[in-house]
Amino acid sequence: MFIAYGKAEVFLPYSHSLKDKRMLIKGLMERLKKRSSISVSEVSGQDLWQRSVIGFSLVSGKYSEADFIIQLIRDTFYRYSDQLEITAFDFEIDNVF
Repeated sequence: MFIAYGKAEVFLPYSHSLKDKRMLIKGLMERLKKRSSISVSEVSGQDLWQRSVIGFSLVSGKYSEADFIIQLIRDTFYRYSDQLEITAFDFEIDNVF
């Protein structure tokens, strides 16, 4: 069994309020959940209107499947590149057995 987890730090240059930010982040997280069946949450920057850190995790039976899902997550962030800038994307895949 493999556990993958990570975080993406993003900058939202076009966000002018917390409401703008929340709408964008909520849509992004919902898309991530639908597309790849992962756990995802905004883990830092909740009170900042142009920065956010989004954490994610997943469990898989195969390393290749976990790696594929991580690539789906990264691709989803890049699909939002017209609305946000990814300043960091870090992840790990651990074998727990």
